[in-house]
Amino acid sequence: MARVGKIARRTFLIGAAAVAGGVAVGYYYYRKPFPNPLEAELGKGEATFNPYVKIGADNTITIVAPRAEMGQGISTTLAAMVAEELDVGLDRVMVEHGPASHAYYNAAILEEGGPFAFFDESMTAQAVRSGLGVVGKFLALQGTGGSASTRDGFDKMRQAGAAARQMLVAAAAQKLGVAAADLETADGSILHKASGKSLTYGAVAAAAAVMAPPAEVRLKDRADWKLLGKPQKRIDMLAKLTGAPIFGIDVRLPEMVYGTVKMSPRFWSKPVKADLSKAEKMPGVIKIVPLETNYGHGFGIIANNTWAAFKAAEAIDAQWSDPEYPLGSAAISDVLKQALGTKGSVMRDNGDVDTAFADAPREKIVEADYAVPYLAHATMEPMNATAQFRDGVLDIWCGNQAPTLVRQLCANAVGIEQDKINVHTTFMGGGFGRRVEMDYALCAALMAKETGGRPIKVTWTREEDMRHDAYRPAAIGKFQARLGDDGMPIAVDMKMASPSVIAGTLRRLFPSISPLGPDKTIVDGAYDQPYTIPNYRVRGIAAPVSIPVGSWRSVGSSVNGFFHEGFMDEIAVAGKIDPVEMRKRLMAAYPSAVKVVEKVAAIAKWGEALPAGKAQGMAFTLSFGSWVGEIVQVADTPAGIRIEKVWIAADVGTALDPGIIEAQLISAAIYGLSAAMGQEITFADGMVEQSNFHDFDAMRIFQCPVFEVAILENFHKMGGVGEIGTPPAAPALANAIFALTGKRIRTLPLSKTVAFA
Repeated sequence: MARVGKIARRTFLIGAAAVAGGVAVGYYYYRKPFPNPLEAELGKGEATFNPYVKIGADNTITIVAPRAEMGQGISTTLAAMVAEELDVGLDRVMVEHGPASHAYYNAAILEEGGPFAFFDESMTAQAVRSGLGVVGKFLALQGTGGSASTRDGFDKMRQAGAAARQMLVAAAAQKLGVAAADLETADGSILHKASGKSLTYGAVAAAAAVMAPPAEVRLKDRADWKLLGKPQKRIDMLAKLTGAPIFGIDVRLPEMVYGTVKMSPRFWSKPVKADLSKAEKMPGVIKIVPLETNYGHGFGIIANNTWAAFKAAEAIDAQWSDPEYPLGSAAISDVLKQALGTKGSVMRDNGDVDTAFADAPREKIVEADYAVPYLAHATMEPMNATAQFRDGVLDIWCGNQAPTLVRQLCANAVGIEQDKINVHTTFMGGGFGRRVEMDYALCAALMAKETGGRPIKVTWTREEDMRHDAYRPAAIGKFQARLGDDGMPIAVDMKMASPSVIAGTLRRLFPSISPLGPDKTIVDGAYDQPYTIPNYRVRGIAAPVSIPVGSWRSVGSSVNGFFHEGFMDEIAVAGKIDPVEMRKRLMAAYPSAVKVVEKVAAIAKWGEALPAGKAQGMAFTLSFGSWVGEIVQVADTPAGIRIEKVWIAADVGTALDPGIIEAQLISAAIYGLSAAMGQEITFADGMVEQSNFHDFDAMRIFQCPVFEVAILENFHKMGGVGEIGTPPAAPALANAIFALTGKRIRTLPLSKTVAFA
C-alpha cells in the first residue's frame, strides 16, 4: 500500500488521534459498559440480563436487534446471534428494535475508517483500527451503515445470549438444588436429566437477572451452531406480506394532524419573498410555519389531512435566493474538471509512478477519462416522521438509521434535553443511506411544537423527496497505465475528483466540526483493491460543490468500482490478456481474491464460446470487508441490449445466513445495474430536474436478469453484505457491452449511449 513517508502526515492523522485518545481517556472508562436501557421499560413480570435480552415470567423471550431493518434482514441475523447462544429457535422469540441508547453503539462502523485496505494487517493499520474502535465507544453512535451490523454484533450479541443462558442455568441450579454442570438447555427450558425435572427460562428469569454476570462467557463452537450458518425464516416477512402497520408511514395516533414540507428547491437558499395567503385559506389547512434547519429553509404545512397539506404546499408562491453552487450540470462538471487539475491527496503510492511514465513508449500507454452523475436514493417509502410534543417531552416515530442522532439533533432543534425525547424506530421501506440523514425528523419535531400537543404525521411528496436528497456525488476520473512487454500493467496513475461526502455530512449533522484530512470516500474502491502493480498511485480531490451529498449504497466504492474496473478491463484489452486471467495474476498475493475470481469464472463458464450476439463482462471489487466478483451476460436484441444473466461470487469470511446473503447480493446488484442503466440527477437554474420515478426509473421486473450466486468463506475476517454487490455491477455491465459492441462507455448512465430491452 502507500509508503508511510509519503502520506503519513496527511492520512495517519485521524488514526493517530484515535489511538492517543484511547490511551488518554483510560482503559477502565473505555471498558465500562453503558447502562442497560431496558431496565427502565420492563413490563410486569419481565426481567432483563443485558441490553439485548428480556424474558417474562410467562417465558416470553424478547431479543433486541438494535439496527435498522430496511429490508436487508438484519433483524433476523442479529436475533439469531442471541438465540443461538440462548438455545432457542427464532420461532420462540419476539424481536424488537429497542430504544435509542448509547448501549447499542456501533464500533465496527468506524474501525475501517482509517487509510488502510481491509487486508492490510500491518502493526500501524491494526493500531489505528483499535484506536478507531475506542473512538467508536466514546462517540457511541447507534447507527446502521457501512455493512457493519453483523461484524459489530457478532461477538457482543452472542455473548449477550450466552451470558443470559449461563445466568438462567445458575438460577435453576439453585432452585433445583443441583450442580449447574448437570443441567442442559433447549427450547427455552432447563432440564435436569437425572431427575427429569425442568424449569422454563421464565420461571427463573427474575432470580437470574439479579445475579452477577458470569466472569467468563462461553460461546458455542461453530460446529455446534443450530441457527447461525444456515438460512433462517425472516422474522419480518409475515408482517410485510400481510400489510401490517410496521412502517413509519403507517403510524396512526389519536387526535393526529397531518403535514408536509415545502423546502427551498435551491439548496441552502433562503426565501427572498413568499406569499402564503392562498395556501393558508385552502380547506383543511391549520397553519403554515417557517422551517430552518441545518438542511436548509422552507415551510411546514399543518393540515387536517395529508392531501390538504400537499395541495397547500403547491399553492405557496415563493422566490428563493441564488444558490452558492453553479446553477447547471454543465457548470458543475466544469468545477469538477478544474478540481481534477489540482494535486490532490495521495492515498496509495507504490513505486515511482512519475519515473515509470517518463520514458514510456506511446504504444504502451493506456489513457481514459471516466464520469458518473449525481444519484438519488429513491427509497420506495418517501421520507416521513410522526412527532408529538407534549408536557416538555417529544416522542418521534420514524424509520431511521441512527436513533441516537435523531434524539440528539431533535433535542437541539426543539430546545430540550435528550432524556426528554423518545425515539420509536419503525421498519423502513428502503434506506440505502438516505435515512441516516435527519431532515425528515427535524421538520416533524419543529412542526410538533406548533400543534398544541397533538401528534403530527409529516409526509414528504415523492417530488419533495427526490429533489431534497443527500445525493451520491457526481465524480470524474483521469486514468493512465503503462504496459510491460508482456501486456501486464507495470504502472497505473488514477486521479478522481468529487464533492466530499464527509464534509457534506458534517455540515448537516455536526456543523461545528470541520473535516480533518482527506476524504477517503473519494478514492474508496480504487486505492484499496488487492492488485499488485509495481508503480501504483491513487489520488483524490474534494471538489468545491456544496450540493448535499451523502452515503449512497456502497458510497465511494459505487463510483470507483466503475472507474477502477472499467479501466482494468481496458488494460486487459490493450495488453491482449484475458480480463479474468489478468486479475488472477495481479491479485496472486491475495488468495481469497483469486478464489473469488476463479469461482465466478467457473460458474459463468467464462471463456467458453457464446452464441453470436451474446457477450460477457466481469468486474471485481473488495468493499466493506468482502471480496466480490460479478460477471454479466448481455445479448443484442431488436429491442436493445438485454441483460440475460448475472453470476456473483462473494467471500464474506463467515456466512451467518446464506439465504439473506444471497438476497442482499442480488438486491445490491440490481440497485447498481439500475443506476448504471438509466439513472442520473441533473441540475438547471440551481434546482434538481428529476421529480419522480418517471424520470428517475429503476430496472423493471421484465428487465431483471437471472442470478446465480456462490458464497465463499475463505478469508479469516468477516466482511459486510448489504452493499458489496453494488460496486461491481456497473463495470461488469459496461465491460460486457464493450465485449458485445466494441463501444467503450466511460460515462454513466449507459442509456445515453445504448438502448436497453
